[in-house]
Amino acid sequence: MGEMKMEELSLPALFEQARKIHLAACESTVDQETLKKGCENLAQCEEMISKLGLFSTNETKDDISTTNLKYLLVLFYLGELTEKVAQDDRIQVLKVSQAKLKEFISFCEAMELVPEEELQMSSSGGANSFADLRAKKVARFRRQKAAEAKLLEIKERKERRGRSTRAAAISTPVETGEEDLLDDDGEEEREAWLTTISLALCKAFDLLEMLKKEEEMLSAINEKKLQGGDGEVSPAILDERAKKAEAWHRDAASRARFTKPAAPITCATFAQDVIEGRKRVSDVHEHKHQPMIFGPASLVAKNPTSERERLAAQVFQPHYRLPTMSIEEAGLKEMEIMNKWQERNAKLMEEANSSWYKDKLKPGEEEEDDDAAQEKARQWDDWKDDNPRGAGNKKLTPCG
Repeated sequence: MGEMKMEELSLPALFEQARKIHLAACESTVDQETLKKGCENLAQCEEMISKLGLFSTNETKDDISTTNLKYLLVLFYLGELTEKVAQDDRIQVLKVSQAKLKEFISFCEAMELVPEEELQMSSSGGANSFADLRAKKVARFRRQKAAEAKLLEIKERKERRGRSTRAAAISTPVETGEEDLLDDDGEEEREAWLTTISLALCKAFDLLEMLKKEEEMLSAINEKKLQGGDGEVSPAILDERAKKAEAWHRDAASRARFTKPAAPITCATFAQDVIEGRKRVSDVHEHKHQPMIFGPASLVAKNPTSERERLAAQVFQPHYRLPTMSIEEAGLKEMEIMNKWQERNAKLMEEANSSWYKDKLKPGEEEEDDDAAQEKARQWDDWKDDNPRGAGNKKLTPCG
């Protein structure tokens, strides 16, 4: 049997076919014939939705049934696929794609599906600062990641339920009509489609901004061509630029051999001054700790001459001990202590590795040491003979 014509397909079949083409176009490269077929299917879906009157401007997302929620994505799919179509008049393609994306965003805004942050940023117009634009991009990226994680969680939950259902069906026979009850996950399907729409909104805002910039650049190029300049760069100019770049790199390499690198910055305060432009790297800086001075301003940096001034200068003193050196000075002090400790350890290890029997003695020195030792031993023996053990304690005893 041949394939059914587009006019003979139902709305769900048309949407499913177009959704598969959109998914394939997002994941990989698709030929132009398939893209055009997807655009035709989505245009037919849009026409059928309009004829059937599935949506109304008086409704919100809570009034739309779960079965019809997915058809809100028709305009988004159509805008994305239209942007991928290759034509000679690129600006016209961009305008059609932007129109579909704007229509999708406006319809979702009417259905109360657009986040409040996006509405506030769009209402402020083009007077946004770079910080506001960055915050909007970050918030949109976080919403997109959260939507993708939620869709993945719903998919895994569905697969687990399917495996458990199949296992239960094998172990216990399912009666007729009970399969519909087991697969009844309307709330989960509604949550999945709402999350998909939220993800599509994030992508639509990003794509719309990108298409606007591309249209502005193409319009500027066309205007330049109309004014008489074709905008092409001659090969001679390119060769001249390449020669200048090679000469600059050659000079930089020759200068690098004689350039003395700057000393590393070890002071946090000086580094902050360099970053903020108050100091230069070449400036000389000494690590001197400036203690904090408390007290009246009239007595600051003055030596008190009287007891009254001395007491007045100590009025606003902190209840804790102030530091006597900066962090950099403490680090240098610890480094000095560590160097001394390593030198001492090296000396001790050298002494431990050397022994008396390894030392080289001069000739005759060994005999002199032996005579002195013998003389000392004789004197010790004589003293022990004159003073027997316990002789000194006899005078302390009562009967001694």
